[in-house]
Amino acid sequence: MKGLILLTILLVLAAMGCATSRQTYTADGQQGYSINCSGSALNWGMCYEKAGEICGEKGYDVLEKSGDHGAMVSATQFGLYGGSVINRSMIIKCKR
Repeated sequence: MKGLILLTILLVLAAMGCATSRQTYTADGQQGYSINCSGSALNWGMCYEKAGEICGEKGYDVLEKSGDHGAMVSATQFGLYGGSVINRSMIIKCKR
């Protein structure tokens, strides 16, 4: 029972995260950023907000944007659990 409660708490905390980013390189060899705002508690607006934080008043160009929805089912000795999976990501390049 304690394990189930801990798992539930961890899942809730993971779902309440923020958009994340990491530095990458674009196809033309310039510096860019990969931004991820996946999860049911996040949305595309959070991806755009993160891009604005990274590039500031210079602005940015969205080079690639992808998103999809799916389902996840897992089973343990305590039962069957399911939920939806929402993936959102984009690659940006700051304007000069």
